[in-house]
Amino acid sequence: MTRLNRRTVLAAALASAALTACSRQDNNAAPAAATPAAAVNAEEAYQLVSGGAGVQVGQMMAAHTVYVLFDPQCPHCATLWAEAKPLLGKLKMVWIPVQLLGADSAPMGAAILASPQPVEALERHEALVNQRVKLTPPQADAASLAKVAANTELFKKLGAESVPVVYFRHAKTGQYGSHAGAMPTAQLQELTGV
Repeated sequence: MTRLNRRTVLAAALASAALTACSRQDNNAAPAAATPAAAVNAEEAYQLVSGGAGVQVGQMMAAHTVYVLFDPQCPHCATLWAEAKPLLGKLKMVWIPVQLLGADSAPMGAAILASPQPVEALERHEALVNQRVKLTPPQADAASLAKVAANTELFKKLGAESVPVVYFRHAKTGQYGSHAGAMPTAQLQELTGV
């Protein structure tokens, strides 16, 4: 792809980002910057987010991991989940639940983390969110709730303001970066270099 085409794709992505993320302010579509206002530089953010508790999916032997901070009630996060699935043969991702959109987010995220089959639990959950099904928060154990609380503190430390937020290391260039908001499969592929 030429430099001009990359700029065009990036400009289009920035223009659409305003409608692809959820924030605490309105629990629906909210303005989101294409790059979160990081409290730390991109490499430090990547290292910090690697310590979050999440569900690992995709190519386990991939050279670089993509981390996604998501709220279990966020429809844009569910959209990103669906858009990422075609890349899971090339990409390793860790989906890290946070509590941003309300009290129900913590037990939902904790239930996913505590599941004996967390990938399947995440798949079922995100499919229901994509269908706009009203979900009832399940019972959650204290240890899993503590993991979601720690993830939420990490989210705040990183300076993120909306979900989903993706932290990555480009597979070809090695450059670290982040992106706030859902995106189509092709954009995620270009962003991560897979």
